[in-house]
Amino acid sequence: MAKTKAKKPDRHLTSKTPSNTPQAHHEGETSHGWTFLTNHSHVLILLDTNSELVLREVAARVGITERAVQRIVHDLEEGGFIEIERVGRKNRYVVHKDQPLRHSIEAHRKIGDLLKLVSGK
Repeated sequence: MAKTKAKKPDRHLTSKTPSNTPQAHHEGETSHGWTFLTNHSHVLILLDTNSELVLREVAARVGITERAVQRIVHDLEEGGFIEIERVGRKNRYVVHKDQPLRHSIEAHRKIGDLLKLVSGK
């Protein structure tokens, strides 16, 4: 009797996120789960749109964990892309739109250019 190997699921179709991770499903997303912009850019766009959003809300809208958003906010602050201002018991996020994008392919553009492109303003 010949043994048959069980077919492995296509690695591009399986989710690598835990089942308790909030997932944002938006029109136009593919079943593969990738998007053209990174989670860093999604967080930056949301903080620019509403500088007083709580990170829990950012996480829910992006579809990642609150801890992941905290790491991204830390990265953005360390990179000089945002500044965090304490206002009472809340934080307000100021986006530095004059900063260049990070990758050499788009470094000739600024954060403000990306935000303008996405917002249409």
